[in-house]
Amino acid sequence: MITKESDLPPRLGSLTFHGPLSEERATRMIERLAASGPADVLDIGCGWGELLLRVVEAAPGAKGVGLDINAEDLARGRALAEERGLADRVAFVEESALGTERGPVDAVLCLGSSQALCDPELPYDPAAVLRELRRLVRPGGRVVLGEGFWERTPTEAELAGMWPGASADDHFTLGALVDLAIGAGFRPAWIETASADEWEEFESGYRYDTEVWLAAHPDHPLAAETRERVDRQRSTWVNGYRGVLGIAYLTLVAVA
Repeated sequence: MITKESDLPPRLGSLTFHGPLSEERATRMIERLAASGPADVLDIGCGWGELLLRVVEAAPGAKGVGLDINAEDLARGRALAEERGLADRVAFVEESALGTERGPVDAVLCLGSSQALCDPELPYDPAAVLRELRRLVRPGGRVVLGEGFWERTPTEAELAGMWPGASADDHFTLGALVDLAIGAGFRPAWIETASADEWEEFESGYRYDTEVWLAAHPDHPLAAETRERVDRQRSTWVNGYRGVLGIAYLTLVAVA
């Protein structure tokens, strides 16, 4: 049987940002970053680049490059850039950010995408991520980093409900994360963390369209695998990291 594209389960259509980030917080972050007058902005793991587009829009004369390996998200980003008259100022590039030579620039965005800067064959290392971000930004430039941290030490039961192989060593505390940023050559100009409301908006929005689709297409050929995937995703949140895993949004200034 041939499945029409319109019959397929939707993907992330209810999300503005690919992370627990409210409109209000995003606006403040963009205003602070645009006030620094960046000429060039690099977005690591940009997805569809909503934040990148808004930063370029708010900073007259700035140009941006978004890197990602998801062609579908990049196509969505290009369409948004075209709609907003930014196609000549923002490029969406399908390539790995690992070892990228697209720096140094005045501003780097890296929200929930730090793994893109790490060797996948090695254990995840936030200190290495921060050193790489420092390499990619000019002295005095800004980095906006969205990075996970433990709100508190997770219990064994909570770890068992998270992603496969989850360990208390997977993340640092907020204080330790900030110390790593300082050690990498930054000053933490602004420290903020996602609220419970932002998390719930993101987690529910992440699955909303697919859940509605599943309710309407229970016997679709793709329903069983989609249901299994979404149930697993939801469970890792409600039975695992909800109230335990935080997201820090750090606005970092590169030391001269």
